[in-house]
Amino acid sequence: MIFTERFAPFVCEGDTIECEAEGFEIVARIVRDLCSDPPDKRQDGFWPSEYIGYAGFIGPGNNWRQRLADAQAKAEAIMEAWREDEWFYCGIVLSVSLDGVMLDQNAASLWGVEANYPDTDNANLTEIACGLLPEAIDAGNDIAERLSRTLRSRQARR
Repeated sequence: MIFTERFAPFVCEGDTIECEAEGFEIVARIVRDLCSDPPDKRQDGFWPSEYIGYAGFIGPGNNWRQRLADAQAKAEAIMEAWREDEWFYCGIVLSVSLDGVMLDQNAASLWGVEANYPDTDNANLTEIACGLLPEAIDAGNDIAERLSRTLRSRQARR
């Protein structure tokens, strides 16, 4: 089960991809993550370090000063791009419908995902949506079964 449609190399909040799986219509959408923490507060080791006990340790070896300088420049560029709103954190949220009836607007989701991250093509967004498909299908099946039991119960009382 996969989305054959892919998220674009540049996405905006509200962008969607769709697929059909096990009789359900599944829509994956981009929702901006409202947590305003910057990348260096969300990720241990964001800033490179030359100290072995620190997250972000670049490792020993040849040319460590140049590797540290390169990693520092890359981290600074990523932070600047985030400050300029060139990339953002989002949630990938899947909804599930059956025969045009929305069963669950938030059947599955994953948050804190990088969208439009520098030097990437957003392929991770589609991969995450594909990974969430089984959870969305399970949610759809659970809701459809509950609705079916409710309808049978109502019909039996008539």
